Amino acid sequence: MTEKKPRDMPFESWVDKQVREASERGQFDDLPGYGKPLPGAGERYDELWWVKDKIRRENITHLPGPFAIRKAAEDAHRAALEAKTERGAREIVETINDRIREELRRPNDGPPLGVRPFDIDAVLAEWRRSHA
Repeated sequence: MTEKKPRDMPFESWVDKQVREASERGQFDDLPGYGKPLPGAGERYDELWWVKDKIRRENITHLPGPFAIRKAAEDAHRAALEAKTERGAREIVETINDRIREELRRPNDGPPLGVRPFDIDAVLAEWRRSHA
């Protein structure tokens, strides 16, 4: 595909010829996805498809300020209930509570935090019920 298009040949014909010849030489046979449908074919076009694909492929998770702490609080609560020991559950709750308190001390120019520190005794009682 490095040779130049002849002046007297229409552009489409030259491109079609290059693709056909490369295909005949088998240069497309070992490409990833060969013979598979294009991802997203038939779906509505999304201008940010490449951003969403990168986020999915690289497992990127970035949430701004208050949303990140809310997500962290949910994850910490779940992790505390799944902890193997009561001590482990307590450490998880204490760590997220420290983070929540720190966030509450900072001035906030965005949406409200919407999270308060966990009641450690209540979470540990929940942990005991689930591990009884």
